[in-house]
Amino acid sequence: MISTVLVANRGEIACRIFRTCRESGIRTVAVHSDADERALHVRMADAAVRLPGTASADTYLRGDLVVKAALAAGADAVHPGYGFLSENAGFARAVTDAGLTWIGPPPEAIEAMASKTRAKELMGVAPLTEVIEADLPVLVKAAAGGGGRGMRVVRHLAGLDAALTAARAEAASAFGDGEVFVEPYVENGRHVEVQILADTHGTVWTLGTRDCSLQRRHQKVIEEAPAPGLTASLTRDLYEQAVRAARAVDYAGAGTVEFLVADGRAHFLEMNTRLQVEHPVTEAVFGIDLVALQLRIAEGHALGPEPPRPRGHAVEARLYAEDPANDWAPQTGRLHRLAVPDGVRLDTGYTDGDDIGVHYDPMLAKAVAHAPTRAEAVRRLAGALERAAIHGPATNRDLLVRSLRHEEFTSARMDTGFYDRHLPALTEPAPDPLAPLAAALADAHGRSRFGGWRNVPSQPQVKRYAMAGEEHEVRYHHTRDGLTADGVRVVHADAARVVLETDGVRRAYEVARYGDRVHVGATALTALPRFPDPAAQHAPGSLLAPMPGTVVRVAEGLTEGTVVEAGRPLLWLEAMKMEHRITAPVTGVLTALRVVPGQQVTVGSLLAVVQAAQEARGTARQATTKPAAEGAQ
Repeated sequence: MISTVLVANRGEIACRIFRTCRESGIRTVAVHSDADERALHVRMADAAVRLPGTASADTYLRGDLVVKAALAAGADAVHPGYGFLSENAGFARAVTDAGLTWIGPPPEAIEAMASKTRAKELMGVAPLTEVIEADLPVLVKAAAGGGGRGMRVVRHLAGLDAALTAARAEAASAFGDGEVFVEPYVENGRHVEVQILADTHGTVWTLGTRDCSLQRRHQKVIEEAPAPGLTASLTRDLYEQAVRAARAVDYAGAGTVEFLVADGRAHFLEMNTRLQVEHPVTEAVFGIDLVALQLRIAEGHALGPEPPRPRGHAVEARLYAEDPANDWAPQTGRLHRLAVPDGVRLDTGYTDGDDIGVHYDPMLAKAVAHAPTRAEAVRRLAGALERAAIHGPATNRDLLVRSLRHEEFTSARMDTGFYDRHLPALTEPAPDPLAPLAAALADAHGRSRFGGWRNVPSQPQVKRYAMAGEEHEVRYHHTRDGLTADGVRVVHADAARVVLETDGVRRAYEVARYGDRVHVGATALTALPRFPDPAAQHAPGSLLAPMPGTVVRVAEGLTEGTVVEAGRPLLWLEAMKMEHRITAPVTGVLTALRVVPGQQVTVGSLLAVVQAAQEARGTARQATTKPAAEGAQ
């Protein structure tokens, strides 16, 4: 029997595994980088071991340090979670060689399937060895790992070499393995997968299908079980291929076989020899705990002859600290509050007051709703996310709500091109016009408790807020009867709650303020000073770091004075395990380049300046006339 489990991971998945271990009476051990010293998964564990450093390559990808940590803490088993070393056969062998129980498939099975190139060969699918025009579009893909990292779509042969270089660099950083391959890119297919569970006694369960078609940067955003709209024959084919893959490598434990479905056919993608991020939807539909079953299989127990019967439908949405309207740029900062209504499962690696750093994936949580029908589950999840309290950096919450309510999704006609087609409309700002007024009234009430209002009562009070990229000015009055605003009746106002009435309809707003950041229901605002800070001004064409991160590359041959075209990539930032391109905003001249590869930058750091061609010519004229003017003085 397993008594103590070390989880070789961090964040949400470590917390989720610890929860099952605790319910099973199993002691837990966490490992953590220096950046994660105060993380929730560390606080949840019975013991924790430091992995010195912050970069994944120095910490969570160091299998030797993880094994030493398990032995030092007295663990007798290791669970890899997902990502990091979860599909590393060498790590699995190191665990068993140390006399520890490996909670996962045999190293030989991982080895056979961990490389996507070898997995495809095993399933009779060969990657492309030489790409010609007729093969386009193609997908460059990391042979190891997952999560959308190390993947690039190539639509023009001229861009293939650059895509290969970028994919190799990203894969090496994320997985410690820079091997990539090329395969045909199936346009507008559906991403469908089969959850399997196998014991060491020859039983293989297929636990239904999942649809994971809504993706950004090839990383899943919304998943559901079962996959809607599949024919009985296609479902049988998916199950048969999944079982064939499992039996081909004598699989044991939890795993997922992934496919692209197009034109009624299933195209094998890969087998993930680990637990998936989206496993909670399968747990909800089948009424099981996959982690608990992983533990039982690792202890040698047999599965029953048949899996439980499924019931209902489940939908999961991944909540990210990111700005979908700004190239999915990750966000950092203090997470002041995270709470969803009752009836929705929330798996998270954060709690109120935690800091969201730059070193790892920006996923905050997974919200899961289960109901008798798909329509009910989708409605429940959308409503819960809309009402959730998420106070802190910008998130993709609004995108998730709109995606769940989009007609293409509600009618189950989505595919992997969903965000390519709909992202601009889904990220169009639609703020509540009364939110600034509610924020101002709550702020006025909060200040009134500390010395009262000192402004002349007959004069309107003015507050300015930034909301959805625009500035909003609010005016209200203090009267003998309380606070008033033109056209709006103030029913109630205090520092945390404001009730406003317009056209006979009352609406209540919960208000929370953290410094200059104000959250009014689901709307985030920034309180602006009365007078702008002149020091905050930057020259036109200034490129500022949208996030903290590391400059990993600068475009070849790029120096000050270089003429650049609008949209040309100038440099690449790595943040939260993803690369982000910084491109020229206009066609013009690079007049300043303030960073070099390897340099760490903070949000708002000046990276470069590109002057538009007309402005650059004007600057050049001034430069030539200036010495003459100085000589005339």
